[in-house]
Amino acid sequence: MFRSLPLLLVTAIVAFAAGLHVASFTAMGELLPELLRGVRVTVLVALGGSLLAMVMALLAGLAKLHAPRPLRWLAVAYIETFRGTSALVQLFWLFFVLPHFGITLNPMTVGIVALGLNVGAYGAEVVRGAIGGVAKGQWEAAQALNMTHTQALRRIVLPQAFVAMIPPWGNLLIELLKATSLVSLITLSDLTFKAQQVNQNTLRTVEVFSLVLLMYLALSVLITVGTRALERRVKR
Repeated sequence: MFRSLPLLLVTAIVAFAAGLHVASFTAMGELLPELLRGVRVTVLVALGGSLLAMVMALLAGLAKLHAPRPLRWLAVAYIETFRGTSALVQLFWLFFVLPHFGITLNPMTVGIVALGLNVGAYGAEVVRGAIGGVAKGQWEAAQALNMTHTQALRRIVLPQAFVAMIPPWGNLLIELLKATSLVSLITLSDLTFKAQQVNQNTLRTVEVFSLVLLMYLALSVLITVGTRALERRVKR
């Protein structure tokens, strides 16, 4: 499982070294402060969106499998709507359309909600598939122990399914991180927005976007390392 970890670290180091070659230390000193302010916003949106996505994925995935029919229909409607439409359109709808119905949200909230709901819809299918992948004999064994359906799900099935959920969830969280660049279109000063501003002010295109590329790569590697460490811990 961890065989590819050294490769990830080597990739990050090589990319960082290449970035240093392109961008001088003087340029980094000038550009980094503004870009790091953008990183802070990007991380906040990614963290908030990730938490919302995981909650919505678990609720929708369980509802699609085990809830009464009306809740099952609601879960299916949510999943298909947010999987079948563009994340950018969803972001614009929450930011520009909701105020026409008397609901105004600040850009940070819109970014978190839009990305969280979007990724949560994909995550719901991960949850459903992981639970469906647990052997039928596990349910039968729980029934033999006189457990209720809820007890079997909570004590037997979900812990096993959780292990299978972690790798695809790592991919989804990286996709969510990259999608945070969309929030620059609703006036949030994230990393992409700051990069465009700094580039316009300094005209140092190569240095600016090389550093931004490295920052996104570093955040993605952190997610990968974190999810693999969690997977290893859970499997124990």
